[in-house]
Amino acid sequence: MCKMTYKETLDFLYHNLPMYQRTGKAAYKANLDNTLKLDEALNHPHRSFKSIHVAGTNGKGSVSHMLTSVLQQNGYKTGLYTSPHMLDFRERIRVNGIPIGKKDVVDFVTVIMPLINTIKPSFFEITVAMAFEYFRKEEVDIAVIETGLGGRLDSTNIITPELTLITNISMDHMEFLGHSLEEIAAEKAGIIKQDVPVVFGTENPSVLPVLKSFAKKKNSRIFISSQTRKFKYRTETLQKLSNLRYLNTETLLGESWEIDLLGDYQKENLATTLQAIDVLNVRGWKLSPGKIRAGLSAVYKNTGIRGRWETIGANPKIICDVAHNEDGIREVIAQLISIPAKNLHIIWGMVNDKSTEDILPLLPKNAIYYFTKASIPRALDANKLGEQAHAMDLSGDSYPTVKAAIETARDKAETEDVIFIGGSTFVVADALEAMS
Repeated sequence: MCKMTYKETLDFLYHNLPMYQRTGKAAYKANLDNTLKLDEALNHPHRSFKSIHVAGTNGKGSVSHMLTSVLQQNGYKTGLYTSPHMLDFRERIRVNGIPIGKKDVVDFVTVIMPLINTIKPSFFEITVAMAFEYFRKEEVDIAVIETGLGGRLDSTNIITPELTLITNISMDHMEFLGHSLEEIAAEKAGIIKQDVPVVFGTENPSVLPVLKSFAKKKNSRIFISSQTRKFKYRTETLQKLSNLRYLNTETLLGESWEIDLLGDYQKENLATTLQAIDVLNVRGWKLSPGKIRAGLSAVYKNTGIRGRWETIGANPKIICDVAHNEDGIREVIAQLISIPAKNLHIIWGMVNDKSTEDILPLLPKNAIYYFTKASIPRALDANKLGEQAHAMDLSGDSYPTVKAAIETARDKAETEDVIFIGGSTFVVADALEAMS
């Protein structure tokens, strides 16, 4: 068989391997069997580098990118594995911010193809194996590894990291993780490893006892970020950075930090990141105060993160955000309605396994809506979404593509208006592509 091109390799991965982002539940594997077979065949690449493991319902992507930026800024060769990607598959696997090479993707799939044909792994299982093999090949000093859906049965959960983080717990992916916060917390807590310290970014009384119980069983020292730092205020600097200020609960002294991620919800994520940095320094990683600050103010430049309260247009201002569950959307909408605007236009799409009954009531009724459908099979039909939204007093028309919705909104909007794009990671991905 001739060696595939990069495009042919991607087509094979997308169309021959079950992919949760596209097909949903059918792609989910409730065990680590294939992951362990791939790991064995590759001679355990994850054992060749240090790692940090990050789980959580919301914020795990932002925290992973912040930590990566700080580690890079301090001179460590740093791998980063995240999902899903926005515009390019290679975004999932980076070293010092640079995506994996196309040749590396092709070479990996070519080598592993006989095993793919034998064990029929999922798309996610293959991408995790690819990331671990690439990080070994690149001889990274450390890799920040973001989980996919949960924790306990996630393909990333074969690593024994330097540090474990669980950002928060909210209701999401209930069909896989459980129908209560406590059940979801138990799944996320499955990444806690024996004698490995763990940082919790939540103090939710419904879930903290569950997380603490798992940590105690693993003899893992617990750090709760909100018990050290509680960020209260966020302003924007002239350099378009977020200035976040907190009261240190131990010294009662205020301190401010600047980051280039502008969402109000980053207050909790920054506290979690700083707590993790404290623990890493105690464990012997040399992260200097000046370079920590430099790394946090250059997350976008260092890591290429996209879609977190990102401004992608001006006059009118266009903002997008990947928040897609109740807690995340609630926070984003609170920030959105605080922005001065003559009129608010919202381009909105969802995937078909999210509850419109729970999410649509969170949206402001005084906005002009453009209901749309992302370019994936799992996306909810725009007309169906529009009908359900109209029943909840949200006014607007439906559009077959995100690009069409954006074009119409820009035609209708005045300079003093604001356009927001959200509801699904994949709507944001389509928007970034349409406006690139």
